[in-house]
Amino acid sequence: MKTEITVKNIIDKLEENSPINMAMDWDNPGLLVGHLDAPVKKVVITVDATDNVVDLAIKENADMIIAHHPLIFKGLKKIGETDFIGRRILKLAENGIALYATHTNFDVSTMAEEAADILGLVNRSVLDVTYEDEYGKEGIGRVGFFKDEMTLRDVAVSVRELFHLDGVRVYGNLDEVIDIAAICPGSGHDMIDAALKAGAKLLITGDISHHQGIDAVARGINIIDASHYGLEKIFVDYMLDYFRTEIKGVKAVSGRQEQPFIIV
Repeated sequence: MKTEITVKNIIDKLEENSPINMAMDWDNPGLLVGHLDAPVKKVVITVDATDNVVDLAIKENADMIIAHHPLIFKGLKKIGETDFIGRRILKLAENGIALYATHTNFDVSTMAEEAADILGLVNRSVLDVTYEDEYGKEGIGRVGFFKDEMTLRDVAVSVRELFHLDGVRVYGNLDEVIDIAAICPGSGHDMIDAALKAGAKLLITGDISHHQGIDAVARGINIIDASHYGLEKIFVDYMLDYFRTEIKGVKAVSGRQEQPFIIV
């Protein structure tokens, strides 16, 4: 008789890859909605558990959503239809769909390494160490070298193409040759100091404001803003593959969203 796969079984496998204790103190990863012993045959993988993704999970008769960003970040006093988070929680609960988020623990264990692989950085190291054990150091972002000489313009085009983006915002001199670069998927404005300390000539990240961009250039480092979602959407493909290879017996479908903003 085939053993039923439960929410807890899936969480155990996910946390083999991204242990929950790797998450930042301010974060809220883990099981946010659902029962540990509930059976799971289908999951939806997504960056954000938006209304559209919740509706997709219901339509697909999914048993669980695996999201990168936690739906719940701070305490809730009410769960009802008048609040967008409460509305999603109600829908999930009423349809028996569990919600699990693997956020900064995934960033530390996997996200930046995957992004650096896609970008082709070599001889790389952790940009900002946030976790250490007997096996080594992990943390936010990666810093490394390009195999071939590239200008900032070359790198910007590569980022746009490799991460399948409509475009990127660049702060700096497009003709400057870049040998060492840092990458931090998501919101990485607070990694500028770490990138400078590591000797990087470029930081590739998201959520860079006007002043952060021009101030970074004045301090001696170029910036490519590929948007928060633009770099973190690699979470979906990684997780789809992880389910195919490591959590067999559960069908995983993409809840990939579009870029959350429109340029007109």
